[in-house]
Amino acid sequence: MNRQLTALFAAFEAVLVVAIGIAIPLVPLTLLWAIQFGLAIDWSVFWRAAADIWLLGHGVDVTFTLDPDSAALLGLPGAGDPFTVTIAILGIGLLTVLLGIRAGRRVAETRYRALGELVSLVTFAAASFGITFSALHPFARPSLVQGTILPTLVFAVGLAIGVRRTRRELGVGRDRLGEWIDRWPDRVRSVLTVALRGGTAAAATVIGVAAACTALAMVFSYAQLIRLYEGLHTEVLGGVAITLGQLGLLPNLVAWTASWLVGPGFALGTGSSVSPFATQVGPIPAIPVLGALPTGGLLFGFIGLLVPVVAGFLVGAILGPRARRELERGELVVAAIGMGIVGGVILGVLAGVSGGAAGPGRLVDVGPNPWAVGAFGALELGVSALIGLLASLRRPPAEAFRARR
Repeated sequence: MNRQLTALFAAFEAVLVVAIGIAIPLVPLTLLWAIQFGLAIDWSVFWRAAADIWLLGHGVDVTFTLDPDSAALLGLPGAGDPFTVTIAILGIGLLTVLLGIRAGRRVAETRYRALGELVSLVTFAAASFGITFSALHPFARPSLVQGTILPTLVFAVGLAIGVRRTRRELGVGRDRLGEWIDRWPDRVRSVLTVALRGGTAAAATVIGVAAACTALAMVFSYAQLIRLYEGLHTEVLGGVAITLGQLGLLPNLVAWTASWLVGPGFALGTGSSVSPFATQVGPIPAIPVLGALPTGGLLFGFIGLLVPVVAGFLVGAILGPRARRELERGELVVAAIGMGIVGGVILGVLAGVSGGAAGPGRLVDVGPNPWAVGAFGALELGVSALIGLLASLRRPPAEAFRARR
């Protein structure tokens, strides 16, 4: 494949990622425009709505100004003033990363890999700029700079992962990072390996349990969710559009559940709190999925705090036998502290990107506190991982007998 074909191929891959991402909100909105509204409204309204949703999915800030009727219908103080929505719809950003990985793997198989990466990023940035510029409107104005840079950065993460994975599978190129790490002392590499592997595994365990708890909460609150759907009085297509929007927010909900399991919980407005000990929320938007929230105090809510403790202990116990063969007791303590820090950072970052301002008035504070989640997660995972690593410091009888001989 020559240079021109490589450039065209890479540009096509980038455009395809953008097209898939923007089509997810645009297709149901267009069907809504055609069927429910009978083509009576300018289609550009639905295009701008889809563009705003796509941009919000990549962390772009969008400033909204509601007309007086809509502000009065919302019923929140300050709804008539301009407000900025900063909460990211993580499902859309996650889709871009996954599609970026696919594009990176395909670009890495071409002869002119560096050219393909550059063309993909430039094309994606140009497409992001065009989408952001087309969505500018006095009632909904996204940040033009963020709209160009942030989606491109999200795509670049997936592209880099895909390229690196493919090149490693093909056995081509020099892994300078790996060569640099190989020059470290064996003890240092062992401590860092245990810390990174254990912290990531412990955080992933907490997130997995949070996903299961989120699904169970929706199942047990099925009747309440149906009542909220019926209260919206939407047609079938309207219900489909709302459901797709909630699916985009599903990673946010999993991150909030993980914050709930860690302890600090999350907020659904200024002055509100949803934690294992009590739930105090004021008026919230009529989003059906929020019907799965716990109400009042939970009698056994504190049991949720055992999830990060058990996760840290299990990971420490699994990594313990090999770690004890390679490390001394003091080094095991350092590795456990590193596991706590790594796991806390992962949970804190996930909590930070899942929250933000979701509307006017009290809705400027939605989601968990990333600093609290990170600190609590590091403490719980670190202490429990240390107990797991030190659970059996005595050598097995056969190993002790060989050592005496």
